[in-house]
Amino acid sequence: MRAAGVSNFGLDLLERCEAVRHVDSLQPPFSLIRRDAAQREIPWCIAHGTGAVCYSPMQSGILTDRFDAARVARLAPDDWRRRAPEFQAPNLDRNLALRDALRPVARRHGVSVSAVAIAWTLAWSGVTGAIVGARSAEQVDGWIGAAALDLSGADLDEIAAALARTGAGSGPTRPR
Repeated sequence: MRAAGVSNFGLDLLERCEAVRHVDSLQPPFSLIRRDAAQREIPWCIAHGTGAVCYSPMQSGILTDRFDAARVARLAPDDWRRRAPEFQAPNLDRNLALRDALRPVARRHGVSVSAVAIAWTLAWSGVTGAIVGARSAEQVDGWIGAAALDLSGADLDEIAAALARTGAGSGPTRPR
């Protein structure tokens, strides 16, 4: 069996591809900060029987325990994150406030903030997987449990309230 997948395709390109051959999987960016795929691409995937394997659920490091404004200042001059809006004020402040708001949920479950961020992504109907990057085995140890982490309704409500309170990102706030 062969499968065809695409990455970063919007609805127009998905429809064009689907007219030629079924799209078996889509890789959209999706995180607590970048939630727009929940309104467009993920529902399309559900309707078409297409797997949604989301990437960057930790938003390129912002939603990790060790990220802070000082780390942004230490990034290499050619690191793309230095110029990215999510890594600059005022977005960086909102995003780090959201990350901090995830800490109580992480403590209750005995996991890292990263694991909570990944589990939130996986809690969405239609999301079939998450692509998570790591630079070391220690980082993997910090989030690998996310695949088995089942966030409760109360957890999801708390996270949605944190999204509203901090103003981080855009898109729907509660998995459906």
